[in-house]
Amino acid sequence: MEVLSLQLECVERYQDNLDALIHKIEKNPHKDLVIAPEVCLTGFDYIHLKTAARFSAKALKLLKKIVNDQIVVLTVVLEEKAGFVNRAVVIHKHKIVHKQDKFKLFALGNETLYFVAGKKKQIKPFQIEGVTYAILICFELRFKALWKQIEGADVVIVPARWGLPRKQHLEILSRALAVMNQCYVVVSDSRDVDMACSSAIISPNGDMIKNDDADGIEGSIDFREIKKIRRYIVMN
Repeated sequence: MEVLSLQLECVERYQDNLDALIHKIEKNPHKDLVIAPEVCLTGFDYIHLKTAARFSAKALKLLKKIVNDQIVVLTVVLEEKAGFVNRAVVIHKHKIVHKQDKFKLFALGNETLYFVAGKKKQIKPFQIEGVTYAILICFELRFKALWKQIEGADVVIVPARWGLPRKQHLEILSRALAVMNQCYVVVSDSRDVDMACSSAIISPNGDMIKNDDADGIEGSIDFREIKKIRRYIVMN
């Protein structure tokens, strides 16, 4: 499986962000899995949340028309009856095949003041064409109970907007998760100046492909490596 983990800058104009994402998707039709940073279309634009939510809803409709055989993963700001949510969506063959709302909100970033938390039970493995995936949204990567909850996933996807002061934490945690759960971990982090820029593709053995200066990290997922390490080091 060919993977592209995007490391995009989030600019003030929403349409520019959407155009950049669509350009990357259309420029890389050979990539089976494309992952974008957390809230890459709007950022955490708390002052204009209603506008951000309306734009995100329209953007999803457009992305569903564009995405066919590829799997595209991103998070978006949406408005529900209970309030605003930060929702991870997985688009494949013109449909949203999985969605989950961010459960662990980051208080330091004021997320708890503006968003409604998702349900813990939404964080679970899901399958697409025989491959088992799971998603942890940014801050959720810190919680060991959630690592347990997604055991068995072949690929863990981490859309993130992870701050630069805690860059080392993101790299250590994502690498440890890959080794502990014997899976691939794909991190897509924002490349804004105050962000960690630690997007990476990490193997079950802990090998990491990353480039802080690139706007996308390219690599492959070898399912034979997952089977090999799970047979070699039996954890259950």
